[in-house]
Amino acid sequence: MMAAMKKYVCSVCGYVYDPAEGDPDGGIAPGTAFENLPDSWVCPVCGAGKEDFEPQK
Repeated sequence: MMAAMKKYVCSVCGYVYDPAEGDPDGGIAPGTAFENLPDSWVCPVCGAGKEDFEPQK
């Protein structure tokens, strides 16, 4: 069984990246772990970079 992938929260606007859903509007397929997102990926809500995301507690 695969371990559940962590959700990450944007510290700027509170958007939650859920790997199970991906980011279809951003071209990110469901099942894509946060760690595997391209460095150019940004928050679909506020445009913050990956460095502004933290693991959901």
